[in-house]
Amino acid sequence: MQKPNILVIMADQLAPQFTGAYGHPVAKTPHLDALAARGMRFDAAYCNSPLCAPSRFSFMSGQRISRIAAYDNASEFRASVPTFAHYLKALGYRTCLSGKMHFVGPDQMHGFEDRVTTDIYPSDFAWTPNWEAPGQRIDKWYHNMQTVKESGVAQATFQIDYDDEVGFAARRWLFNVARDKAQGATAPFAMVASFIHPHDPYVARPEWWDLYADEDIDLPEFVPPLEDLDPFARRVMDGIEASTVPLTEEEVRCARRAYLANVSYFDSKIGELVRTLDEIGELDNTIIVVTSDHGDMLGERGLWYKMTFFEHSARVPLVMAGPGVATGVAENAVSLVDLLPTFLEIGGGDASMVGDPIDGRSLMPLARGEADPVDEAIAEYCAEMADHPVFMIRRGTLKYIHCDSDPAQLYDLSADPNEHVNLAADPAYAEIAEAFAAEVARLWDSAALRDDIIATQRSRHALHAAMEAGASEPWDYNPPSDASQQYVRNHMDWTVAAARYRYPPVPDEGA
Repeated sequence: MQKPNILVIMADQLAPQFTGAYGHPVAKTPHLDALAARGMRFDAAYCNSPLCAPSRFSFMSGQRISRIAAYDNASEFRASVPTFAHYLKALGYRTCLSGKMHFVGPDQMHGFEDRVTTDIYPSDFAWTPNWEAPGQRIDKWYHNMQTVKESGVAQATFQIDYDDEVGFAARRWLFNVARDKAQGATAPFAMVASFIHPHDPYVARPEWWDLYADEDIDLPEFVPPLEDLDPFARRVMDGIEASTVPLTEEEVRCARRAYLANVSYFDSKIGELVRTLDEIGELDNTIIVVTSDHGDMLGERGLWYKMTFFEHSARVPLVMAGPGVATGVAENAVSLVDLLPTFLEIGGGDASMVGDPIDGRSLMPLARGEADPVDEAIAEYCAEMADHPVFMIRRGTLKYIHCDSDPAQLYDLSADPNEHVNLAADPAYAEIAEAFAAEVARLWDSAALRDDIIATQRSRHALHAAMEAGASEPWDYNPPSDASQQYVRNHMDWTVAAARYRYPPVPDEGA
């Protein structure tokens, strides 16, 4: 039996609430909607840390960030951590990464056989926060409200350039797979095509901006007064300067319109890749997974970007379609660490090949429409705007958030989907809150974790200073390219080259 291919199409900072597939009234995402209509939509999918690099390292490794010390955007992703790319390669897959994965450290492959683009962000320790000076901003890298104020339309940005390259490189690699298959290759493929949109800055090309009108753009549903925010949310607001730099209604609407425009742009990339699968004859044998590394608050609660465990920040879209995947909606809580064991099951692997303990479970039972007794997602935040670890447990319809320095938070998402009312101090929920608090104490040694985070920050600050002084070659990935072997060259027979590149190949008349 032929193993199915796997294609993961990943967005950056895409909140599912802003897609048509998840019910937004004006979002134009026809390609994601089509996949959801013929596959499984997961309605309670979460990242394991609401920040780019930690979330992606959890996604790749199937492990929580505290297990692999993936605390922030400048944490090294150690080469010794096995990833699903390693396991799938061991299972006979041809593997490729096109686009962003925010790998930090000298290993820029992490099990991928091919990597066809560079990354969009630096791969060193420049973004290391400092919990010993928690109010200090890294102004070169930290978000602020100027990004929101500059939202609008442009013909080109560095993000548009990047995503156009990611899409082209991914499609070319898929055609090369098809060309090799026409020559007799039989290996299935596993590709991650990872785009930067709709991540801020909220700037869109005119054709996507013009899909929307100002009067159709809804404003944030819930913006409480500053004094009513929980302490962690207030620290994030202060850190991104949202508490001191006011935004006009017009600026908020403009940013949300540009965000929706870029959601549609990302959706167009889904469409291009699905069409390519069809063109190479692999659509019916490919399981497609669309997801994101985290969401975007986009003004909800007065917050922007990510870095909190509120729904717009911590939830991600997760849509699966392809052979063996049923049509429907899965309501169980799941998270990105569940994708590694999912891919192992798809590829015919099992727990015996797992090198490190993993924190997820396979989602294939849910994808097949079967019952799953597990209804849980666990996440951690250990990066900027904090000075103590923050933990989240989503179980059933309840979400519990804990930080040693802050009051606990408890929300019943079935009755309060927008998290207006913190139930942690409600006498009616006292027993539940106490049980969650006890569970947090069992799962984590928060004080020891904080000590380790600070220790890694100190070492990384020292190493970054040395690297800035020239102690190391840059780790930024440079895709290999040998022009002497591309297209048609003097040492080639051009008719052979033309036949190699043509797909589908010309039929062999003698066959």
